Amino acid sequence: MKIYNTYTRKKEDFKPIEENKIKMYVCGPTVYDYIHIGNARPVLFFDVVRRYFEFNDYKVDYVSNITDVDDKIINKAQAEGVSETEIADKYLAQYLVDCEALNVQSVRAMPRVTENMAEIVAFIDALVQDGFAYVVEGDVYFRVKKAADYGKLSGKKVEDLMTGARVEANTKKEDPLDFTLWKKTNVGITWDSPWGLGRPGWHTECVVMINEAFGGKIDIHGGGSDLQFPHHENEIAQSMCSTEHSIANTWMHVGRIGLDDEKMSKSLGNVVWVKDLLIEYDANVFRLFMLSTHYRQPINFSYEVLESAQKEWEKVTQIYDALFVHLDLNGMLDYTVPMIVNKEMIELLGMIMEIKKEFTLAMEDDFNTANAMTAVYAMVKLGNKFLRAKEDDFLLLTILNAFEEIFYVLGFKYEKAKMSSEDKELYKAWEQARVDKNFKLADELRSRLQERELI
Repeated sequence: MKIYNTYTRKKEDFKPIEENKIKMYVCGPTVYDYIHIGNARPVLFFDVVRRYFEFNDYKVDYVSNITDVDDKIINKAQAEGVSETEIADKYLAQYLVDCEALNVQSVRAMPRVTENMAEIVAFIDALVQDGFAYVVEGDVYFRVKKAADYGKLSGKKVEDLMTGARVEANTKKEDPLDFTLWKKTNVGITWDSPWGLGRPGWHTECVVMINEAFGGKIDIHGGGSDLQFPHHENEIAQSMCSTEHSIANTWMHVGRIGLDDEKMSKSLGNVVWVKDLLIEYDANVFRLFMLSTHYRQPINFSYEVLESAQKEWEKVTQIYDALFVHLDLNGMLDYTVPMIVNKEMIELLGMIMEIKKEFTLAMEDDFNTANAMTAVYAMVKLGNKFLRAKEDDFLLLTILNAFEEIFYVLGFKYEKAKMSSEDKELYKAWEQARVDKNFKLADELRSRLQERELI
């Protein structure tokens, strides 16, 4: 399997630190508002990464943090006259509701910054004691020049960064590039520290929580491409100085989503909330829309494209429904071994296996879900062909099982309940009315089947 590593800027053969085990950390939300579809893209994508590994018998230890202290949280709390904890809890609760609606599997842990404050203070203090950070009037800054290979992740040169940093130079810093580890303040929620009351800098929090969750280097660190610099770059800088490693063997970054060719941003107000989108559209349609573009590429959102995704999803579910109903009527859903396997059946099975192979090759090539969806559409075409040709039910069951495996990996939640005896009789009556060209009766029976969501 090959994964594009942002840190080395190339696709690399992926090999976990421990055999058959994946340690993965993904930066989670800052809970001061609802999540928009841009926030949801990394959530969905890394859910697929986790699913694919688990489908291939890896044990995935997946952790994603919650930033529950931040200037934006404090500002919102003050504006609404409530505590920061109330704001964080409110939007975290909605985030979890959105994740469930999107069929995102739960992670092993969701550490909150406020629950790790003692560890964060101790980590910063150790950097100060070792000379990697310094204190100025209660603020603590990290010495960027002490970090080896600073800029490697983002591809930025220190000289270029220096030029931009001097424009808004902080005279308290030794160097314009140095970033805040601890902010002295009496505004909003604060904690005590060796340097006085304050709160931590954002870039320190994840470093500490990763170490607390895993106790060392991990396999994959992920997040949105907007976190590549400065957040992830600064995480690595602190880790290189404190533990002499870059936190993760593989760094993965998901492209942004734009709206009308502009960056989607809460501060700009041009957002589409996940909670609102899912009122109008099936979560599976949204997943298909997301996964139809390679995760490293940007997406420009529009409702026209989403409508197109809905039509594609309907094509997938139509053949799935047709296969399921056909096999249920024939009592084949639990059937696994054919009575007879002849040369022709082997050839037809080979066609199914070839599409499954194409799906696997796409996923093994840096999680190319766009190509994986192409394989899904090929399976739709083959399923329709086999149904029309009235091929052996074992072949149809093999296609149905292939769809279910693919649905699991890509996170599509689509299940049909087995038909009752009454449902089956109704379906057979509909088919007979069509054969008899009794179109009035056929239409009536079709309406009843649709009401029961059988077709």
